[in-house]
Amino acid sequence: MPDDVVFLFDCDNTLLDNDRVEADLQTHLEHEFGPRNRDRYWEILEALRADLGYADYLGALQRYRLGAMNDPQLLQMSAFLIDYPFANRLYPGSLDAIEHLREWGLTVILSDGDVVFQPRKVQRSGLWEAVEGRVLIYIHKEQMLADVSQRFPARHYVMIDDKLRILAAMKQVWGKRLTTVFPRQGHYALDPKNIVAYPAADLTIGRIGDLVACDLSALLGTDAGGVDPAAIVELPSA
Repeated sequence: MPDDVVFLFDCDNTLLDNDRVEADLQTHLEHEFGPRNRDRYWEILEALRADLGYADYLGALQRYRLGAMNDPQLLQMSAFLIDYPFANRLYPGSLDAIEHLREWGLTVILSDGDVVFQPRKVQRSGLWEAVEGRVLIYIHKEQMLADVSQRFPARHYVMIDDKLRILAAMKQVWGKRLTTVFPRQGHYALDPKNIVAYPAADLTIGRIGDLVACDLSALLGTDAGGVDPAAIVELPSA
């Protein structure tokens, strides 16, 4: 039977400050390999991001390796990525927001990324445990909504994401069945070009921790596909 509500959380720059992760990576690359090699790796990373639609850090490292086959420090670069302390980069209130929404429905991580590094990031940050293993990682998640609804059927969904492009694409498919929540965090959310290029979300918040102050009626809005907030029984805490 479908749940009344399922809450879908993006990861990067929604729950986890990925801008700071990338800044730390750039600092590490400059210190270990110098500015020229840092810039070369970043050019490869951005080219892959444009091709794939997500940041493939390990894939960029593989391509970087083709031009530096004899550099033993490459092993240290991979260790920095794999062992990075992602839990220290969670936005304040991220785990509280997940716990708060869990009172009313399932919480699920819905992210884009590769099949190795992105799951590692979700695990080491503590997010995997926070959502009790309900983690979906696709190449283009906005194109996989049929799969999402099959795995986590619900009468209504709430999607929290820092990218208006993603929210708009999902809204176009799910319509009134979806409430979109836009936290103004990270460089995508703060880019004026993105703000004017896509429709506004149903709900805009300053930061992810603000969700703790939202009640269910605010999250469902007036077009919740027939879901009555008063009829939803609070779930027992995990």
